[in-house]
Amino acid sequence: MSVRNYQKEADEIIKGLERVPTLFLHVCCAPCSSYVLEYLSEYFEITVFFYNPNIEPEAEYDLRLSELKRFIAEKPFPHPVHLIEGTYDPTVYREAIRGFEGEKEGGKRCEACFRLRLFETARLASEGHFDYFTTTLSISPLKNAALLNRIGEDAGRQFHVSPFPSDFKKKDGYKRSVELSAEYGLYRQDYCGCVFSKAEAEERRKKHES
Repeated sequence: MSVRNYQKEADEIIKGLERVPTLFLHVCCAPCSSYVLEYLSEYFEITVFFYNPNIEPEAEYDLRLSELKRFIAEKPFPHPVHLIEGTYDPTVYREAIRGFEGEKEGGKRCEACFRLRLFETARLASEGHFDYFTTTLSISPLKNAALLNRIGEDAGRQFHVSPFPSDFKKKDGYKRSVELSAEYGLYRQDYCGCVFSKAEAEERRKKHES
């Protein structure tokens, strides 16, 4: 079975554009959004959707959202970038991952979390008549781009909206996100967002310090 090249698929879509389409972009944090917004705002009018009920504690959620707002306000973009905040309700996340609490980072618990956020993104993208939707999550070297794209395609079929293929770590995307984070002084968290990833990050830190 051949491995799909999602960056190549994205390049093909961009090459065929005859106007500036709209893109509903799920964003998890400012650092991950930095390169993606710089790259895609060349071709799309983007509405950023900050929907992350997995993030705890609430102070962490507020910090990530405020950094995203600051970055969007400070960085110039070729086409307009708008921002919509989703509902913050950690109980929705906890219900979505019920039964997978003991999974390791990157397992079924994460898949359930991706589905929660991407299906909500697709639903609102469909309601808002956006041309495409996608997520910044694939920029992380720790995230499975194939899984994220499969979930996006499932969500797109259910809500009749086009997923934009993504593997944003390609073309040195992750490296560029680190550079932009330094340039804009963005807060870079050391865990994905949920209490489970926070606990794993703290355990790694303890091992490193010992």
